[in-house]
Amino acid sequence: MDDFSDINISRRDLLIAGALSATAAAVLPSVAGASDAAPGGANTLIPAFAPTGKLRASINLGNPILASKDTSGAPRGVSVDLAKELASRLGLDLELLVFDTAGKSVDAVAAGKADIGFFAIDPKRGAQIAFTPPYVLIEGFYLVKEDSPIRHNAEVDVPGIRVVVGAGSAYDLYLTRELKHAEVLRSPSSPTVVDTFIETHAEVAAGVKQQLEADSRRVSGLRLLDQRFMVIRQAMGVPKSRGAEASAYLAQFVEDMKASGFVAAALKRHGIDGAAVAP
Repeated sequence: MDDFSDINISRRDLLIAGALSATAAAVLPSVAGASDAAPGGANTLIPAFAPTGKLRASINLGNPILASKDTSGAPRGVSVDLAKELASRLGLDLELLVFDTAGKSVDAVAAGKADIGFFAIDPKRGAQIAFTPPYVLIEGFYLVKEDSPIRHNAEVDVPGIRVVVGAGSAYDLYLTRELKHAEVLRSPSSPTVVDTFIETHAEVAAGVKQQLEADSRRVSGLRLLDQRFMVIRQAMGVPKSRGAEASAYLAQFVEDMKASGFVAAALKRHGIDGAAVAP
């Protein structure tokens, strides 16, 4: 396994985060003071974050830990709260662009159709998107049928095993790289992984622990393996084309949101269990 397999952030990650924070501090003395500078004072940031005049935030409903819909159908969750807070500090109106999969959400930011997004850090996505340090850590687990002979993660990557993942999700990107013998099957989205797993008679389903646990309560005869296969580092991202100042500012914003307790409070407010605030 690579760095994703350890919940502890690597020394390299910490050095990168420190460098980004230092750069952000040089760009703006304080993220908290951004609203005082916007929109007139933060001339280099407002065009970078909001070329259309609004802050367009890409929201992925495919990961229930980050976002879901309330009873009225409006998006809610920690990613929505962070988007609202960032817009407020920049003095910008917010437009939420809602997608049902991570892949579509990533594509919107990479193409510049959205200004910020909330994704799992992945090197493939990093080609076009500048990621902040992670704000939340989420565990990825395998799910099998109750009578499956598979008991341990090491038994998954063998010939003849088919693993279902949500197309374009962090699990898809990671397992496509890491699995050398098992076959990766893709469902339309992360929430449909278990249904696809059942329909295709596959051997393993992979995804967010909480989603798989909810599905195992909905569909009888399923069980999770007892060990995570990866830890997802959820971060915010901005198109690299927006410049170093924008990415540095966003990195510092995330660090401030963690340090102030904002992220922890949002997770609690939305009833999210099993996700940890990143160091």
